[in-house]
Amino acid sequence: MSETAFFPDQFSVIQSKGTLDWAYASFILASTAAVMDKEVELFFTFYGLKCLLKDSNGLKITPLGRPDMVVKSPIGPEWLQKIDWNQKLPGLVWTLPGMSSLATKGFKKQLQKQGQLPFDELREMCLELGVKVTACQMTVDLMGFEASDFIEGIEFAGAPSYFVQTPATQSLFI
Repeated sequence: MSETAFFPDQFSVIQSKGTLDWAYASFILASTAAVMDKEVELFFTFYGLKCLLKDSNGLKITPLGRPDMVVKSPIGPEWLQKIDWNQKLPGLVWTLPGMSSLATKGFKKQLQKQGQLPFDELREMCLELGVKVTACQMTVDLMGFEASDFIEGIEFAGAPSYFVQTPATQSLFI
């Protein structure tokens, strides 16, 4: 078997989630693959379209209904920062007003502590690295968006166009 069978030159992700944590995952994988000289395409559909809006302030995270999410305080004494609040607090707490904003603020603070780029910069870096970013035209129409709602440098196409242009193996975030 050829080396490319194990290390394909193409990488593709279908992004259907519109939360900050899912957006980071896709853009980090895409930028990494692009730096490794892979041909990279991100295809955004349904709620994933939120990741491409000019104003990314609507991207939040929430532990609600996500028992797998680790929520730790990015500030305070070391013992406090080790506590996984999603395991310690009852799920009902995450329904209170402001909890999603609090969790999002903590997530962003933790990313900053780790030296990660702010989301808008990461997204821009992907475009500069040549990552092809496509918004699903059918979903754009379905959700009532206009092309002017989205960042510059992306394309619009339907799912059939995406599958014709991408490798046989896709990574799918559902």
